[in-house]
Amino acid sequence: MEPINAPLTDERWSRRWEQWSGDLRRLRLDGVVDALLDAGAPLAPLGAHLLWIAQPALGLFVPRDDVAALARVLEQPGGLEQVRHHLLMGPDDDDE
Repeated sequence: MEPINAPLTDERWSRRWEQWSGDLRRLRLDGVVDALLDAGAPLAPLGAHLLWIAQPALGLFVPRDDVAALARVLEQPGGLEQVRHHLLMGPDDDDE
């Protein structure tokens, strides 16, 4: 069995995180997204369940495996922190 964060750290996800992070910084929305992630932290498991429910419809736009991977991560304790780390930490940031 692979680690829980493995689906979000493979090469495909690395490129996505990098692109999304760059887009947020370029649009200067990284602070807003950080605040929303803080406020929504207690709702992460609910968000995971909503992803499971919406997976068939979302599968029209993104691979269903990707939706499932994100839902599995959000279901885990600390999952939202993993998403925050990948989304808000740019290539120039320290991992401290």
